Parts: sequence; structure tokens; C-alpha cells
Amino acid sequence: MAYLIAFVIGGLICVVGQLLLDVCKLTPAHIVVTFVVIGALLDAFGLYDQLIEFAGAGATVPITSFGHSLLHGAMAEGKEHGYIGIAMGIFKLTSAGITSAILFGFIVALIFKPRG
Repeated sequence: MAYLIAFVIGGLICVVGQLLLDVCKLTPAHIVVTFVVIGALLDAFGLYDQLIEFAGAGATVPITSFGHSLLHGAMAEGKEHGYIGIAMGIFKLTSAGITSAILFGFIVALIFKPRG
């Protein structure tokens, strides 16, 4: 049952993104930023952790989870280290994702040629 719930919740998040792309004519960059901000806002109100408990990977895999991680890390480290902790916390929880995106983007750029 957990797999079904994760699939449905993750799928609904993707459906919202596709609707924003098709109906509102937003660019993919606008949608990514919107989802990151939504994830951060849901975390600010304590709702994203509840969504993760309910949906599992359906809530941790989409880009909204990145916003959740950014704010969650910043808040945790900010309480411990003050203002400098905010910047430390952002990178502490998200460094693996950021590093992977840069590394895989570099590898793909080496392998494939852009259209010209």
C-alpha cells in the first residue's frame, strides 16, 4: 500500500507541474522555482514533514523536497549557529544533490554535442 500512496502523491505533484506547463504556459525554470518555493513554504508551516510521513518517496523524490531540505537545514543550523548557520544548513542537507547535478551535467556535456 505504501508503494501505491507514494506513486499517487508523486504522480499528483507531476500532474500539477504538467498542468502549469501546459495551461499557464510557464517555462520549466518557472515551474522548478515554484515547486522549490512551495516545498519551502510547506516546510515553514510544518506540513511537508507530515506529507513525507504519509507519502514516503512520493514526497521526497520530487523537486518540492529540495525546497523542504533547503529550509529545513537552514532552520536547524540557524538555531544552533545563528546567521552563519543558515548558509551552513542550506548546503549541509543539499550538498549531495547539488554535487550530483553538477557532476552528471558535466559528464553529459562531455558525451553529447549540443544542437546547433
